[in-house]
Amino acid sequence: MAGGRLYEGSGLRGESNLREMDARTGAVTRTVSLADKYFGEGIAVVDDRVVQLTWQEHTAFVYRLSDFKQVSTFSYDTEGWGLCDDGTRLVMSDGTNELYFRDRSTFAVKGKVSVTQSGTPIDRLNELECVDGQVYANVWQTNTIVRIDPASGKVTAAIDASGLLSADEERGVDVLNGIAYDPSTKTFLITGKYWPTLFEVRFV
Repeated sequence: MAGGRLYEGSGLRGESNLREMDARTGAVTRTVSLADKYFGEGIAVVDDRVVQLTWQEHTAFVYRLSDFKQVSTFSYDTEGWGLCDDGTRLVMSDGTNELYFRDRSTFAVKGKVSVTQSGTPIDRLNELECVDGQVYANVWQTNTIVRIDPASGKVTAAIDASGLLSADEERGVDVLNGIAYDPSTKTFLITGKYWPTLFEVRFV
C-alpha cells in the first residue's frame, strides 16, 4: 500500500506483471507486463519507485511509481522471492531461512540474518512486509505468517491464516502468498495465488 493504492506483483512465467489496484474494489488501474522469460516475484515501493524481483533470472526491475516506466535494473546472485522496505534498507528473501539487507539505492548487500524459531531454522521464507521494525513473512506452502525480529532473526510470533477461504473457494486455488500493510487503518491485507478474495485483517 502506498498513497492509498495497492501495488501487486504477479508471478507466472509468460504472465508476470506489476499492477496498481483499488484495494476496495479490486479494479486494476495500471499494469505493466514482464517479458515472457521472467517469473515475477516480490515487490517493494521505495519512495517514488517500485522494485520487483524475479524468481530465477537474477534481475530486479525498477519502475517509476508515477507511470510504471522502467528506469533501471539490479542484479543479484540468489533466487528472488520476497522484498520489503523498512525505510532505511530493503529486506529480501530467497526461499531459504536467510534474510538479506540491501541498499535502497544500489541493491548492494549490507548484511544478512538467519531466521530461527526456538533454535530451529525456518526456511521457505517467501513474501515479505516490513512493519514497525519487524518483518512479516509467508512460509511457502503453509498457512503460516511469521513475524521476525530482523536484528536477531528470531521469530517473535506465528500467525495462523488458515480457514479464511471456504471449502468451495479452496478448490482450484494455490498457496497463501501475499501480505500488504495499510498504515492508515493499521490493518493487513492478505491473499494467495488464484485466491478470489483479498482479506483485510488484524493480527491478534
